[in-house]
Amino acid sequence: MAVETLTAPPATGRSASAHGSRKPRSREALTAWLFILPSLIGFLVFTAGPVLAAGVISLLDWNLFSPPTWAGLRNFARLGPDPTFWSALGNTAYFTFLSVPLTLLVSLVLALLLNQGLRRVAVFRSLLLLPYATITVAVAFVWIWLYIPHDGLVNAVLGLIGIDGPAWLISDFWAMPALIAMSVWKSFGFGMVVFLAGLQAIPQQLYEAARVDGSSAWQRFRNVTLPMLSPAMFFVVVTSIIGSFQVFDQALIMTNGGPGSRTTTLVMYIYRTGFENYDQGYAAAQSLVLFGFIVVITAAQFLLQRRLVHYDN
Repeated sequence: MAVETLTAPPATGRSASAHGSRKPRSREALTAWLFILPSLIGFLVFTAGPVLAAGVISLLDWNLFSPPTWAGLRNFARLGPDPTFWSALGNTAYFTFLSVPLTLLVSLVLALLLNQGLRRVAVFRSLLLLPYATITVAVAFVWIWLYIPHDGLVNAVLGLIGIDGPAWLISDFWAMPALIAMSVWKSFGFGMVVFLAGLQAIPQQLYEAARVDGSSAWQRFRNVTLPMLSPAMFFVVVTSIIGSFQVFDQALIMTNGGPGSRTTTLVMYIYRTGFENYDQGYAAAQSLVLFGFIVVITAAQFLLQRRLVHYDN
């Protein structure tokens, strides 16, 4: 009896302690779920739900006004012989593989300049971020005015140095570069802010050690700045490529896909298929193919990051 009396309290104490530790953990888990819940609901309603709905609609023939009928994989089979689809995909790839590197280059150069300890850097940062904060419709109308063949500012500046500027937005060759220039101007502010934050997080001891070793400015940039900035660069590349594959509004406003179909992007073609031709099943099939392209390209970037992105300090 004496042994039972002496051994009982520690067991009760452990149980109370374990019970007491479970309560805070439960409260922490509940708090975490409450914080996550709005984003989770938004993801399910506005991302996962539409993707699943597109998967179902892609298997139907549906014009929005009559009951849908089963089509199976016929909508996906229509993609192969459709020249407009492949033309739109090529235009989108052309836009992406020029606009993303140019946006990265402009963003990086401006971030490096702002990181040199300039006076009133906050003012310059706000001014340079202004295009990104402006809505695309307003920016597009401004650039339409800039590109006017005879009275636009771009051709007026070119005329000062003896160059006769083209009719940018109706030229078969120059319409897409004109859209890319506008897109770079609209987007570089986002990359600049991310790069600037990355530059300011690089330990100055690394630069001091490089100077002690006699490294030049270019060697410090190549061996210190670029490796330490690679996580920020990876983030900007991934988000920029995803955004570029979904380019739509500036092309619709500035060129309406023309001249001909030179600036018709894949999202614009999906929009026309679904809401001008009322072919919802075929538009959903195109959307899923675009989704697949973005997933594959993003997955490839995540595989490459193991070799190209440096996370150590």
